[in-house]
Amino acid sequence: MLKSYYKKNTIEAGCDEAGRGCLAGPVYAGAVILPPDYKNKILNDSKQISEKKRELLRIEIEKEAIAFGVGIVDNIEIDEINILNASFLAMHRAVEQLKATPELLLIDGNRFNPYPNIPHECIIKGDAKFLAIAAASILAKTYRDDFMFAAHEKHPEYAWNKNKGYPTKVHREAIRNIGTTDIHRMTFRLLPEQLKLKS
Repeated sequence: MLKSYYKKNTIEAGCDEAGRGCLAGPVYAGAVILPPDYKNKILNDSKQISEKKRELLRIEIEKEAIAFGVGIVDNIEIDEINILNASFLAMHRAVEQLKATPELLLIDGNRFNPYPNIPHECIIKGDAKFLAIAAASILAKTYRDDFMFAAHEKHPEYAWNKNKGYPTKVHREAIRNIGTTDIHRMTFRLLPEQLKLKS
């Protein structure tokens, strides 16, 4: 089972993002403060869990968490500030929504732009080590998936209901044949040879 805390007797918020490597759609981030005695044997890195279990975990996390927030940075902003800064900004926006103030942020990954007045620890593969980061990864992933399912209804040719905006063969073939949409990230390498795209 994952660890309950990094530092004992500290209000910690786990933070993680989803959608960094996608060609389309926003990047989402979650921030979650769990009760100190919270336990869950199923909760893990969102990539290790089935879609159905992620949905059930999201309901539980939102019910059991002391506080949670979800931050979003859309494709326009991503193109303006780059995906790394957009990921950090999404985490900042998630932390801003927390109804309790954390004393420490546990960040999944090895880099972060410091959040004002709250110290942080960067933890590589933190979503497979700490419950709060895993919980944040579940929220980021499920909220982002909901966005991509809705986008799929408007643009079914790109198969976003299956690839969620990641660079699969089907997604890239659709970009090649149809062009881009208003949610594609134009600064990303949309096609391997980066042909002149129809827009």
